[in-house]
Amino acid sequence: MNLQGKKVVIIGGSSGIGLATAKAAAAEGAQVIIASRSEEKLRKATAEIKGKVESIRVNTLEESSVKALFERVGALDHLVTPGSEVTWGPFLDMELGAAKSGFDSKFWGQYLAAKYGGPKIRGGGSITLFSGAYSQRPGRGATLLCAINSAVEGLGRALAVELSPTRVNVVSPGLVDTPIYSAMPEEKRNAMFNAVAGANLVKRIGKAEDIAETVLYLMRNGYTTGSTLYVEGGIMLR
Repeated sequence: MNLQGKKVVIIGGSSGIGLATAKAAAAEGAQVIIASRSEEKLRKATAEIKGKVESIRVNTLEESSVKALFERVGALDHLVTPGSEVTWGPFLDMELGAAKSGFDSKFWGQYLAAKYGGPKIRGGGSITLFSGAYSQRPGRGATLLCAINSAVEGLGRALAVELSPTRVNVVSPGLVDTPIYSAMPEEKRNAMFNAVAGANLVKRIGKAEDIAETVLYLMRNGYTTGSTLYVEGGIMLR
């Protein structure tokens, strides 16, 4: 199955994994719609993507905004939902408000996208949700991430059943070099990247293009649904 002429909606498509996925899909002839909260990022991303691309502002924390997005988009073929920030920190020290905001962003945002986007997906289409490798390999300070990622993976399995024959899958990346880490001091960021690269089996951290390739596989492969694909360099085996 190729993506020529398919309409692909990527929420969080203005940077990082979402932008890499948008570029890859557009390069295969897809009609790409990227959506995010920042109009500035959307403008920059649109200029970078070669092919048919449209940008729409959306706030995934607001149900009305997500609903309006899909009313504007209309029928589509594939929905992809990468891109969300979740607070890290020791479980005993984290305020409940911060924990809830993490679920609002990464879980409920994807839930709403599937709720309003799912009914508009044409036959043979798909939804690709995003979790993260902490769902299977928790670390100190990542209890919230583990819980949210596990919830997303459960949501993906359940939606594969409920929205059938629309295919629903989850991508679970390990550490990936994206702009989400740009605010970290360079020395601290490099130390984290080097530590993870040294600990996993492929001896490097992920690139956004690695994950984009996985998403395109899930869009193309009409016999894969209800699956979680772990793209984490083998860190879960260490």
